[in-house]
Amino acid sequence: MNPHSPVKRGYVRPLNLRDGQVEMAHGAGGRAAAQLIEELFVSAFDNPWLRQGNDGAAFVPALAPGERMVMATDAHVISPLFFPGGDIGSLSVHGTVNDVAMNGARPLYLAASFILEEGFPLADLKRIVASMARAAREAGVAIVTGDTKVVERGKGDGVFISTTGIGVVAAGIDTGGHRARPGDAILLSGSIGEHGVAILSQRESLEFETQILSDSAALHKLVARMLEVAPGLRVLRDPTRGGLATTLNEIAGQSAVGMLIEEAAIPLQAQVEAACELLGLDPLYVANEGKLVAICAETDVDALLDVMRAHPLGRHAARIGSVIEDNHGFVQMQTRFGGRRIVDWLSGEQLPRIC
Repeated sequence: MNPHSPVKRGYVRPLNLRDGQVEMAHGAGGRAAAQLIEELFVSAFDNPWLRQGNDGAAFVPALAPGERMVMATDAHVISPLFFPGGDIGSLSVHGTVNDVAMNGARPLYLAASFILEEGFPLADLKRIVASMARAAREAGVAIVTGDTKVVERGKGDGVFISTTGIGVVAAGIDTGGHRARPGDAILLSGSIGEHGVAILSQRESLEFETQILSDSAALHKLVARMLEVAPGLRVLRDPTRGGLATTLNEIAGQSAVGMLIEEAAIPLQAQVEAACELLGLDPLYVANEGKLVAICAETDVDALLDVMRAHPLGRHAARIGSVIEDNHGFVQMQTRFGGRRIVDWLSGEQLPRIC
């Protein structure tokens, strides 16, 4: 603990992390705010950069010749805050780590910004922060700086978290969405739709025969293994909000190509498929938080599938289609019944507040 902190100097009592609530004073920049930061955030995220207590973190990245920096940011406004398989804390780490990783980069540091609503239970905030700290440790990244604001009761929704990540991408690696070529293969690291269905089941108090868990996970270690065997991998993307369909449409537009996927080849858990049928959802548009789409040259398919299936987060990896020439940039799907249909952009939103 900082020897000059308000708590150490006896100005304020320790936070009541069992029965206390977030107060407006916790966002006012005074002693109460300093206490919240120190007793909750610094205690959980402790590292040399954060311990300095500055308004930012200074570091010197050790870049090899040709290496580049990558930065990504993501805001998390999910409802409910706790869901089967995760919570907003772990999700805020996984989401930004994955955004950095999809650029082919090794994540290094995170910054976190919290918007708290007056009256939010400190016990729940402690649980969220602990989950966030655990996810960061498991991912091998440090949360080195951040910010906290408090809004009046009724003007927020408990907790919003924004995270920004910085990483390093090696020389020669480029996984941008503009690099898909006709003849390339489309790979998917596993089954789709678990995150969105898990959120909806919790939100609407739905019970299924088997509990559906969010797939929220950090994918950077899987990506590193993939790039070891296929450094020329064309495109990486995680199909989060908008699901697989939106991701493929984004890449098709960036690369000015078409996509042809096979419905039968797309991994989908039976309970997720049943839930989507019951709820009138198309799993192609349901959010994922621990899956990736990879587009690669045909010559790299076997090596990539082998290394993906050897990793816990890619054990159900599959080839789901190919990149084709198409001036219109359409994504098409070969259905189980032998026909084809256009997999277009989602016109609205199936599930609000999903990540």
